[in-house]
This record gives sequence, structure tokens and C-alpha cells, in this order.
Amino acid sequence: MLTRRQILTAVAIPAIGAPALLKAQSWYAGYPFSLGVTSGDPAADGFVIWTKLAPKPFEPHGGMPTIPLPVKWEVASDDRFRTIVASGEATARPELGHSVHVEVAGLQPDRPYWYRFALAGDQSPRGRAQTLPLASASPKALKFGVAGCQNYEDGLFTAFRHLAREDDLNFVYHYGDFIYEYKKRGPDYDKDGLPVPQVRQHVGQDCIDVVDYRLRYAQYLSDYDLQAARARHTWFPTFDDHEIDNNWVQDFAGKGNSPAEIFRLRRQAGLQAWYEFMPVRAAMMPRNGLITNAYREARFGDLMSIDFLDTRSFRTDQPCNDGFKPYCPGIDDSKAMVISTEEESWLVRNMTRGQTKWNCVAQQVMMMSLDRRRYADETQKIYNIDTWAAYSVQRNRLLGKMRGLNNVIVLTGDEHQNFAGLLDNGDKTVAVEFVSTSISSGGDGSNLRTGSDVMLKNNAELKFINDQRGYLVCEVTPDAWTTQARVMDQVSMPGGMISTRATMTVPRGQPSLQIS
Repeated sequence: MLTRRQILTAVAIPAIGAPALLKAQSWYAGYPFSLGVTSGDPAADGFVIWTKLAPKPFEPHGGMPTIPLPVKWEVASDDRFRTIVASGEATARPELGHSVHVEVAGLQPDRPYWYRFALAGDQSPRGRAQTLPLASASPKALKFGVAGCQNYEDGLFTAFRHLAREDDLNFVYHYGDFIYEYKKRGPDYDKDGLPVPQVRQHVGQDCIDVVDYRLRYAQYLSDYDLQAARARHTWFPTFDDHEIDNNWVQDFAGKGNSPAEIFRLRRQAGLQAWYEFMPVRAAMMPRNGLITNAYREARFGDLMSIDFLDTRSFRTDQPCNDGFKPYCPGIDDSKAMVISTEEESWLVRNMTRGQTKWNCVAQQVMMMSLDRRRYADETQKIYNIDTWAAYSVQRNRLLGKMRGLNNVIVLTGDEHQNFAGLLDNGDKTVAVEFVSTSISSGGDGSNLRTGSDVMLKNNAELKFINDQRGYLVCEVTPDAWTTQARVMDQVSMPGGMISTRATMTVPRGQPSLQIS
């Protein structure tokens, strides 16, 4: 057995640029960077770079010893690493699953950089990251992606490979549901009622502790299409429900079968794993079982301000016992909230200060209050109780604050479909909402679900709906916001192709939609 001194001596070997023969001297068995690299939470002078040591990602502790280990890192101004602009050594701690979060600073604004890590004789894949413009800058354009909802069992992550190939993205906003917490499920059934297998299958049980969640993230990040997108782009990650438990809010388990004090332990485990695997700053490390400042802002000069919300941690319990339901009095509860009082004040202050041409609200659950009826025998209006539609008082209050701004775009996920529509405050349209479909959740899908025509007829504010997998690409200029719905022809088999299903434009100063 190797002693602690032997291990520390091994990792002290100069790492980046070391000869390949040093790999034979490594004390660990396997490539330590098997889960890839990524970057995130960019600022004008830097960003976070991330990796995780896991030579055997499906084994306890990823096949690593339970001691802190030094990992070297470099950032370069060119993709061949001829000009190193920052470097150092970070500690991969076993308490955080040997994840590494390096907050790089002192870089130039609004430009790409490349980064890599090394441990002993092993070098990580290269990643590409991008800094933001200065707050005082006046960018002519901005381009970014929106993605999320990636159930491993429902389909392949081919859309992420296409996202990796999207040129000139300043960043990608991930709205959540990075993993799904469910154990391996039973078969689906074809049109003849015969069982068919899932596209892929989860390993492990329902996630309830940090070991379960770590295993699930390791399985998802073993997918090279996902690794490619994470390495190619810089990310703003947020979480929704499946990172912990479907439809959880605050201290309430989604299934309602755990008392609050027990669910808090599960939530703590899920949030710890999320932090370990996401390229976020140390300020977002869970404390006392919560990430209290998951909501945050980014500025792109005077072109766009984007506010990333947390719509789970402080939300009051869903009324009407959750689900898709007709109206119940709880929908109009004046004390019900999706975001905390502090978060609401912060959001309103950011939206109304008038420093940017566009205000973007990036969040997880639909803000449009849609009638969800799809069939002729449904006589009462049906609400999705897990959305803002079931929290009418706070929703209406926020829409009232958007009134007159004429520059608010809301970005949403969770629905496993593409939607685009208008947000009205009484008799006036105050914002436009784009809802991004899933990467894989829901399987192949089709152009329209059954009953989509009914939904379009019943909801005048709804202008576009689509039921294929994919992601959004948003292009922002001082004069217009354009969103492309990029959709897959299939996710159940390899080789799926991407195409643009719709191009939707919002003129600045006119919250309306032009669709082609």
C-alpha cells in the first residue's frame, strides 16, 4: 500500500508539459480527468474553470484516495498554449469529491481564453472560456445558448454535440434539470402495447444521499457530447427540481413522502453534488443546507443585463396539491411566492434601473399563465400548478413592475417543449417569454403534441409551440432580440440532425413577436 508521503511525492512531479512517460509513475489507476472540464460564471476579468478527479467515476470517491491533492492549472490566450496568462495550483479536496473550482481573475474583457489542468503526468482536455465585456462597454451584438432538461434514459445527448459546434456563443444559460434523480425505470410501450427498452438506463437507486447524486452526475458526464458542450462554451448554471427531487420547493419534498427535517438532508446532499459538478464560484457553496445566493446577475456592457433566478429554494408549497389542476383559492393566496421577498426586491431593482438596452430574466418555470386544456372533454381551465400561474399575486406584482420598460425578455425551461408568447399586465403586453425545450427529456417528440392546436386557440398570448428536443440560440443587438428554436429530428438513435424550427424576433421598445 502506498503511504501518504509516497502519494504526495507522486503528485508533486511537475505536471503541465511533463513527459508522457510519467504516466507510468502515477499512483492512481486510470485517467483522472474522465469527466472533462468546463468554465462558468464569467465576469469582465475572468471566470471559473472546473474539473473533477475521477479515474474510476462509478466507484466510491471516483477511484481517488480520501486526501487533498494539488492540481495544476493554466490559462492561455491561444488554443496552443503558447502564451500563458495565468497559472497556479488548486487543491482537490475529498470532502468536495475532488472537484476543482478555480476563480481566474486579471484577464482582458470580452475575449476568449483556453485552459487546462494536470495531475502528475496526466493532462486534462483543453477548454475554451470567454470573459464578459466591461460594464461601461457598448457591445454591438451578443449571442448565447439556452439548454436544460436532459433525462439520460429518454434520449441521447446529441443536441449537446450540435450546441458545442455553435459558433461565437458568448455563454450558455443552463436552466436546470442537469440530472434526473430517478432509479432505472421499467420499459416503455409501443403503439401495439408491447414493451420496448429505454434508450439508456440509469445506474443506481433513486438519489437520496450525496453518494447517489455523485454517481448520477458521473454517469451523465461520462457522455462525451455533454463534455464537448461544457468544454467548448462558458456556462451560467442554475438548478431546478430534478437535481434533488421532482417538484420540490423550500422544505417540501416533491412527492410529499418525507418530513421537512428529513427532506432537508436530501436537499443538502443534492445541492452539494450540484456545486461539486458545476463551474460556479465558492460563494455558491451550500451553507446550512442551502445555496442562499443562487440568484445572481451578469452585465454585458450597456446591451443586456441578465438576472438568474432561484425559483425553488424559497418558494411556498404548491397550491391545489400540485399537478395540472383547475382553479383553487390557493392560487390567489397573497402570501404565496415563487421567489423570496429579498429576491423579488433585488430583481425589481435590477430591472428598473435603466442601465441596459435589454433586461433578461433567466429562470426555471413558465411565467405565462396558460390554459393547459388539450382535449374537447376538458371543460374547466387547467393550470400547471408548478409554474408562476399558480402564484398569481406575486406574478401580477412582477408583471406590473415590467410595465413601461418595454425591454424585458423572460427565458424559461422545464416544459420539455418550445413555447413563445406574450406576458400581459392587464390590458398591456409587458414582456416576451421564450421557453426552451429539453435536450432529451420526453424522447424524440414531434412538431406538435396532440392538443397543441387547442392550446393555441385557448391562449391568445401563446404564439408558438413545438414538441421536439433541442435548445435555443439568442442573438441580441441594440435594436432587436432574435431567438432561434434549434430542434433535433431524433434523440433515440445516434446521428440526430439539428435544424432551425422557428426564428422569433422582438423589436426593442415593442414587446411583440415576429415569427418566421
